[in-house]
Amino acid sequence: MVDIAVTKVKTPGTLPDPDKLGFGHYFTDHMFVMDYETGKGWHSPRIVPYEQFELYPSAMVLHYGQAIFEGMKAFRTDAGEIVVFRTLEYLNRFNRSAEILCIPKTDVAVVHEGLKKLLETDKRWVPAKHGTSLYIRPFIVATDPYVGVKSSDKYTLFIILSPSGAYYAAGFNPVGIRVEDKYVRAVPGGIGEAKTPGNYAASLRAQVEAKKEGYAQVLWLDGIERKYVEEVGTMNIFFKIKGEVVTPALNGSILGGITRKTVLELCQDWGVKATERQISIDEVFAAHEKGELEEVFGSGTAAVISPVGELSWKGRKLVIGDGKTGPFSQKLFDYVAGLQYGKVADKHGWVEKVAKV
Repeated sequence: MVDIAVTKVKTPGTLPDPDKLGFGHYFTDHMFVMDYETGKGWHSPRIVPYEQFELYPSAMVLHYGQAIFEGMKAFRTDAGEIVVFRTLEYLNRFNRSAEILCIPKTDVAVVHEGLKKLLETDKRWVPAKHGTSLYIRPFIVATDPYVGVKSSDKYTLFIILSPSGAYYAAGFNPVGIRVEDKYVRAVPGGIGEAKTPGNYAASLRAQVEAKKEGYAQVLWLDGIERKYVEEVGTMNIFFKIKGEVVTPALNGSILGGITRKTVLELCQDWGVKATERQISIDEVFAAHEKGELEEVFGSGTAAVISPVGELSWKGRKLVIGDGKTGPFSQKLFDYVAGLQYGKVADKHGWVEKVAKV
């Protein structure tokens, strides 16, 4: 059993209106914190009030970007239980990102225990309305006060919690996505497969331009040939072509999504052919012209399943399924959301019960 000190707030915060949550605007009363120092390792796991923290202006994260994060969700089921979806999968991916960014790996068991204790402490913040959740954001930043390019000798790990509604303003409705053919986010051999702030900073310029044109997100092509589909800024992408589900193979510049993995495993369960391979944007548009492109959808922790109703590429607009949600996208969303809210039996052991309201 891990010894985790708990310091509670003196005055608990007011819960936000569940109908006006949005995404990432509100934060709970407490956070989990743990420190690292070379020669000492990870130490002092604790739960403290959510508040500002001190950081030297010379902290290495501010100058060299050595940081990683994760994102998962807790849900309140109809039975009044607080559950988390595929917890250990996310925490293990957190360590894979750490390895890529030269950040010391954590003891997953310790972080797992800290997360559960934090959720128990702040369980009243888990919204009950269907479609809402408590977003979980673990992250690590380099805190060594040193201006020089090297791996830091000091880090701090945090876990903060945010009661949230739908990620996209459209909710579970088809979104429009612009295919990016000018900018590049990542290349194999870089840090594209890690959840690190630099990847998202690299995507902002294209995302801003896409939103000016009325699109919710950007679909990235490979950084070398600008030809092969990779991923959307906040989710992995899938194409259903002639009954087959196709998603870009993980190649070192694409994040290995946990929801992506879930979709592929469900396809196998349901007898739907699913293939991970290289797929060009030309192939996608050609399949549409032939009437073979049945559905396009994204997968990710924040949006779960997000149907795509339109793709725009070099002035060409492609409308999928008359801009309506496809039956397979709907089936996936209903099943995964059903698991998360306790409405569907968990045959895979993906849902972890962490507290009782």
